[in-house]
Amino acid sequence: MAGHSQFKNIMYRKGAQDKKRAKIFTKIIRELTTAARTGLPDVTANPRLRAAVTAAKEANMPKDTVERAIRRGAGGEDAEKYEEVRYEGYGPGGVAVIVEALTDNRNRTASDVRTAFTKAGGSLGESNSVSFMFDRVGQIVYPAKAAPADAVFEAAVEAGADDVESGADEHVVTCAPDALNAVRDTLERRFGAAQSARLLWKPKTQAPVEGQTAEALFKLLETLEDSDDVQNVFANFEVSDDVMARLSA
Repeated sequence: MAGHSQFKNIMYRKGAQDKKRAKIFTKIIRELTTAARTGLPDVTANPRLRAAVTAAKEANMPKDTVERAIRRGAGGEDAEKYEEVRYEGYGPGGVAVIVEALTDNRNRTASDVRTAFTKAGGSLGESNSVSFMFDRVGQIVYPAKAAPADAVFEAAVEAGADDVESGADEHVVTCAPDALNAVRDTLERRFGAAQSARLLWKPKTQAPVEGQTAEALFKLLETLEDSDDVQNVFANFEVSDDVMARLSA
């Protein structure tokens, strides 16, 4: 398919992440705290916490910061309690957008998300207004150097994965949501720790955007990502490589 594949970069991050290090840390700390609070504070027994610790390592978060967040969530220290909320709506060009948030003030977050959509010329919808246009999937990523494509494909199929996409930079393994932990554990026993393992919303179809529409859409996505309450943003847009390069510069 011509053009930029949104699923290759489905969790949209605009620009160099090092410029947003503090915000990235804030999001990961919230996830660490929530994962530890809703499950055991043990990465071997809590898959969600394990995924959060992996994300922290990927972001080069200091070990003591990770451990402090886990202690807070486990009750070792007082901490805010965050509620998981999902928002759905349409952005410029009719692009479907799903926003996942962890918030200690649901009214504030809802207002901020609604304002972002409105200013961009989009609209915030009701629950499940766009999620039917996506599949909920598990995704496990390994760097290309971790193993040959054939080896990753064979191991992933044996582990119960649905699909594997191998490129110059990485191997992307897709599986059913409830199979994520089993597939990840199987692959890690053979290839070592994964670069990431998480649940995603994968679009069933993509909406092409270009020009000013693409610019307005990317501004919306950036505004959403800049919110400390927002953890993940998924959208079903498709743009050309030239437009992606220009808007991501």
